[in-house]
Order: sequence, then C-alpha cells, then structure tokens
Amino acid sequence: MRQKSFSSGFEKHSKQTRKEKFLSEMDKVIPWETLTKELAPHYPDPQGAGRRPKGLERMLRIYFMQHWYNLSDPAMEEALYDSRAMREFAGVDLGEERAPDESTILNFRHLMEEREFGAELLRVVNTHLAEQGVTVSRGTIVDATIINAPSSTKNQDKARDPEMHQTRKGNQWYFGMKAHIGVDSKTKLVHSAAVTAANVHDSQVLDDLLHGDETRVWGDSAYTGQHEVLAEHAPLAQDYTHAKGYRNRPLTDEDTRKNRTKSGVRAKVEHIFRVLKRQFGFTKVRYRGLDKNANHLFAAFALVNIVLAKRRLLRLAQA
Repeated sequence: MRQKSFSSGFEKHSKQTRKEKFLSEMDKVIPWETLTKELAPHYPDPQGAGRRPKGLERMLRIYFMQHWYNLSDPAMEEALYDSRAMREFAGVDLGEERAPDESTILNFRHLMEEREFGAELLRVVNTHLAEQGVTVSRGTIVDATIINAPSSTKNQDKARDPEMHQTRKGNQWYFGMKAHIGVDSKTKLVHSAAVTAANVHDSQVLDDLLHGDETRVWGDSAYTGQHEVLAEHAPLAQDYTHAKGYRNRPLTDEDTRKNRTKSGVRAKVEHIFRVLKRQFGFTKVRYRGLDKNANHLFAAFALVNIVLAKRRLLRLAQA
C-alpha cells in the first residue's frame, strides 16, 4: 500500500471541476433568501423540544443536490463526506460538525412532500425569474414525457406500484407515470406542470398546462382537435398543434409543410426534457405513488428553469 504524502489535504495543484463550477453558479443565481422565507413558517422551531433541526437553507441546498445528481437519502449523506465541493455548497465543515445523516435528509424530504412544496417551489422560482426580466410570453408549447417505474414484482408487496400504469408508444410498451408540461415558447421556462399515470392521454390535461393569456399554442398531434378546451381556457389562442393524418385521410403536402414549420418551435420543449433526464438523471421514478414523485418532479422543473436561465441570471448578478 502506497504511503500518503505529508501534503495530503494541502494540495498544491488544483483545478476547478465541472461540479465545482456548476455548484458555484447555482449558489449565485438561486434566490436563497426568498425560498427560505417561504418555507420558514413550516420548518421546525430550533428552540422546540426534541432533536435540533439543521439550518433550513442548508437542508434546501442538500435537497437541490439530490435532484441535480439523482441521489437517494443514504447516497446524499455519503456524497457529503466524499465530495469537498458538495460540502462547501451545503456549508458543512467536518472539522466542526458531522454532515446531516440520511434520517435528517429523509425527514426534510418528507416535509417537502407533506406540504407539497414542489409546486410552490416552481411558483416561487418563476416569480423570481419574472422579477429578473425572464417573463412568460403569449406562446405556450405543450408536451409530455414518460418517466419509467420499476415493473418488477420482486418487492415486499409482490406487486407493481398500483398508481403507475403501462402504455404503448409506437411498438414499445412502457410502465410508469407521465410528466405533462406547459412551456413558454420564448424563454423555454416551464410555467405549468401536471403528473398522471402513463396511460392517461396527453390531451386530457391540456387545460392544466395553459396560463390563459396565450395567443398561440403549439403541440404535437396528440393535442389535435382540442378546440373547445382552447376556447375555454385560452380564448385568444390560435391553434398551432400538428395536423394529424389518418389511414383514409393522409396528410397533404401543405399539412406536412406546416407541421415542419411548427416543429421548429415545438422542438424547444426537448431542451427541458434533456436537462431533466440527461443532466439530472431523472429517467426513473424513485418513490412509490404519484404524489411523492409529482412533488419531486415539480421541484425538478423549478431547478430546470434556473439552469435554463442561468446565463442571464449570472449576468445580472455580476452587474
């Protein structure tokens, strides 16, 4: 076994890693004061009886890192001991105290779920972005994506999650839930979100994805024919959803051309799903039941909005 040098822990050479850079940027652009003010009334009083809670902002920072790096509660505790960058972001000094353990992290997550703060977090973040000039325009893109759930019955209940369902997309079957979003066509911000089982058709929650002031609505062919919903919930909106072809009535060349033009705008929604699934690693549900996973997803979309608006926010922070 190779002996450690005397300089271990006092490195002479270093380089800022991608993780350090990302966490440093998030530290600058997230409105910590606003978020903690919103959550403070529901957080345990540190002067009360029982185990003393950790600082609210610290736990919120740890909660966000769980989303960014797709970490379970035990894995998050280990990561705090393993990663200096994560400790610095969370404000943990191992020379003075232990890192929050997995039970503390679990209890904070349960608090977020019980109070349904995922949706509230999305609202607060969007309000903050609007105050910084990143406002929602009059165009909305609607879309949905499937989030897989474990289909195995090798568990304590010997059954799959009853709130998850299977659906077919093309020739492939999927089991899980579906995330529906309404995205601003200009800023690419998620302004509305809904969660259902995977077998619920995209068009069934269209009314939940509109803010009401739209003048244009884009969507794929799954949203075709929803004129009554648009008239009721976005009366000023023009329908820019894709035309749908049928076996006895195929698309004309003009329909195909218009669909291609609409796709140029609609493709922006894929940026959100790329950050959610590729950057955050949210490709499979972590918990049983729709409510817990919905809360997790809404919080994730709030953080996706921060990531997408990061450059503008950094410029404002440096001004």
